[in-house]
Amino acid sequence: MSNLTDQDHRVVPGQVKEDQVTSYIEKHTSQLPSSFYLGVAGISVAASLVLKLTGRDRDAQFVGQWVAPFLLFGIYNKLVKQHGSDAQVHDRNGEQELRAA
Repeated sequence: MSNLTDQDHRVVPGQVKEDQVTSYIEKHTSQLPSSFYLGVAGISVAASLVLKLTGRDRDAQFVGQWVAPFLLFGIYNKLVKQHGSDAQVHDRNGEQELRAA
């Protein structure tokens, strides 16, 4: 039987770094409050309902499908704010260490 560590393919914190594009996007989108994404999702629901009530069924379905992505963007935004993409902290001696996720 082979060693269990040979079969462990998990990524540990700090093993892989995010690229500059991801860091740039996260830096700017994290400035938006999480309630922004919740609000936009709510507006999408309301707009979809209005479109449905006015007989524009295809448009209502199209706008209604925006709700889930907006909520997912909000979750991603919250995770970036709490954990960062490449989270590192400094220990008491000023040396960098990886923050456990």
